Amino acid sequence: MQKRTTTSTLLNEEQRTVKWFLWLFYSIYFIYDLFYYYILPMFFINSEVGIQSGGLGYGIYVIVFGLLPISYYLIKQNKPELIKYLYFVTLTCMNILNDILLYWGSDASYGTGNIIEIVIVLFSPIFVNPRFFYLVSLGTILKYVIVGVVIQDPAAMLPLLIVVVLAMIAYILLHRFLGYVTAVKGSYDRQLEGIVKGIIATLELKDPYTRGHSERVAFYAISLAKATENFKNSELNSFYYACLLHDIGKVNIPDSILTKPGKLTAEEYDVIKTHPAVGAKAVQEVEGIEDHIDVIRHHHERWDGNGYPDKLKGEDTPLLTRITAISDAFDAMTSSRSYRPALPLEEAYNRIIEGKGTQFDPELVETFKLVYPSWVDYQKKYFSDNKIYEP
Repeated sequence: MQKRTTTSTLLNEEQRTVKWFLWLFYSIYFIYDLFYYYILPMFFINSEVGIQSGGLGYGIYVIVFGLLPISYYLIKQNKPELIKYLYFVTLTCMNILNDILLYWGSDASYGTGNIIEIVIVLFSPIFVNPRFFYLVSLGTILKYVIVGVVIQDPAAMLPLLIVVVLAMIAYILLHRFLGYVTAVKGSYDRQLEGIVKGIIATLELKDPYTRGHSERVAFYAISLAKATENFKNSELNSFYYACLLHDIGKVNIPDSILTKPGKLTAEEYDVIKTHPAVGAKAVQEVEGIEDHIDVIRHHHERWDGNGYPDKLKGEDTPLLTRITAISDAFDAMTSSRSYRPALPLEEAYNRIIEGKGTQFDPELVETFKLVYPSWVDYQKKYFSDNKIYEP
């Protein structure tokens, strides 16, 4: 059975919305043109309605149909979010050019194009994307401003005012949608966080020496990820939960091994090394975690390929997982364990630096140097207050 991740779920929703958009676009576009330019003139003999000479003429239909194979390609490439931008930008540029060619220097009064422009403005909130909404609303308004200025016809003000009114309605709808989405997401995040921390509490009861370890690693990892400037805050939400659960596989390790005060035998160490794979398998179907399952499975891989469980080398290990590896190692060294006391912060820092290019990603080690002071401040606060600190 194929695993359904949060990313794939969102992708499917975007594809479904895009398909509805395409059906809406072509249905309204051609039904309107068929009625306005062909059926209506049959009932009004002296009507001026009809295909006007000049402009782009039937070339408009060629362009509109030409967008279909491009849309199909983008869907196949899992980039459906680009299709709505493609259609709006193409339609707007095409209509600006067509209207100017038709009315510039003409005595005919300006008449707006296809009603699809108004439909796109009104229905832009269905994508729940503020950036697309502002592009559509401001872009359509700008279109009528440009056309009105170029052809010097006050009649362009009427569709401009209509677009402004519809944009205001769409704005209200969009923010209602966003409000519902935010409320649902917030509720979901709180529930997921409660479940995750409940699981962590169970692990800490089994191994008291790991108390607070997961929260500290999550803080270090988030701060290091932000320092790389490769991720948006919204992208790090599920990563945070994966960091909290990075050692969840240790629930499968016997207490006699997990809390052994002395040095582990080779056989016991082999048992310890099973926890990343066990943990990844345990949460692989948990929505909100599965996108970053590699964090759980591969946080003990090394840059030189001598880690476990899969001996991944270099960039074969995902970036966020390499970030977690540094964070986990630092906290492991600076917290007390059953077999040794905590190392001084300065010694842990030096060991991370010494691991550059062997155990750890060289570039991330350089970034670690930048965030290290904030890690020191955080750890001192954590241990002095004995509070869970969240990024």
